[in-house]
Amino acid sequence: MRRDSLFFHADFRRLWAGDTASQLGMFVGITAIPLLAAVTLAATPFEMGLLTMAETLGFLVIGLPAGVWVDRMRKRPLMLAADLARGILLLSIPFAWWAGVLTMAQVLVVVLLVGFATVFFDVSYQAYLPALVGREKLLEGNAKLQGVQSSAQIAGPSLAGVLVQFAGAASTVLITGLGYLTSALCLWRIRTVETRPERAEHDRLIPQMLEGLRFVVSDRPLRAIVSCTATSNLFSGVVQAVEVLFLTRTAGLKPAEVGGLLAVSGVGGIAAALCAGPIIRKIGQARSIWLVPLMVWPGALLIPFAGPGWRIALAGLGLAAFGFGVILYNIAQVSYRQAITPDQLLGRMNASVRFVVWGAMPLGGLLGGALGEWLGLTGALWVGCAGEVAGTLWVLCSPLRRMRDLPTGGEIAVPAP
Repeated sequence: MRRDSLFFHADFRRLWAGDTASQLGMFVGITAIPLLAAVTLAATPFEMGLLTMAETLGFLVIGLPAGVWVDRMRKRPLMLAADLARGILLLSIPFAWWAGVLTMAQVLVVVLLVGFATVFFDVSYQAYLPALVGREKLLEGNAKLQGVQSSAQIAGPSLAGVLVQFAGAASTVLITGLGYLTSALCLWRIRTVETRPERAEHDRLIPQMLEGLRFVVSDRPLRAIVSCTATSNLFSGVVQAVEVLFLTRTAGLKPAEVGGLLAVSGVGGIAAALCAGPIIRKIGQARSIWLVPLMVWPGALLIPFAGPGWRIALAGLGLAAFGFGVILYNIAQVSYRQAITPDQLLGRMNASVRFVVWGAMPLGGLLGGALGEWLGLTGALWVGCAGEVAGTLWVLCSPLRRMRDLPTGGEIAVPAP
């Protein structure tokens, strides 16, 4: 192992450890909370759509101003506060269940407020990484963090499914809250001194928000990337709204089986994180952004074919293929975004991108709930999976298709295999 690897960067290891805890808790919650709503609280498809909408509504409501506020503040304290808030909010669910007073309304409010805290954490997190490890280490850092996400995507749903079946969904949410509190502890132990961003007295909120949006829109490759991700996320919201109901009510799976199946997408993600460097070096960063989704994302179309018996394997293949493509795509495009953006715009750039790409998800969740009531669970799932794949057209029909590598104004270091 090279001595310049981020394995030897103490503060990155602390960030990595915190990310591991929060990602594991998050993926436990992503499985446990929908199962809580679908199985324990007997939610309707429309209520599941509201739940999906609540998870990401914060990006649509406060995504843009959050970027300005993040650029004006130190990132680590903001991430700490967000982790503490998410942990405490989620712990209220098992306590309410044990007291016999848990309702669907409380679950929706908790998920909504957790989503607002996640806005500040995610915008700060992507703006903090370049300052912590340097721009030349961005691809390696993002690959390692995406690897953690994919590992948690395997362990989290599997663990959640088993715990939901034997301990109950509400009690399982306890792990999600503890994961965020552990992440806060790891962030608190980071020793790198973060300089306070300079702020001019005449800085105003709306002009600064528009500056971040203009930066995103003015770069043609970045504009295509954001449009692709937003389209895919819109229809991912449709899929998320009906997926657990489809697996439990149409495919007839038990909670432990649902968790195991949802974990399969993490297998593809781990494979992508491990081979991201060689693939990106071989085919180029620009081609990684459009060719990989074109070749792999259509695997999602296998998911609606799933059913009782052997047909459930089709959902597993589709989830693994789509997970591989999404993680490899994310490593390439996030590293590009971080590399081309000036330090003083990182928070606003990330917030502008998140406003568009994550802001599409609550709309997709609401649409998915309505489609589930109108077309049925299988019909809504077909619309969602087809829409996810169609997002590729944005990057396929952009200048990226004629490029091998992206013009970053400097070289992005690709980690050795």
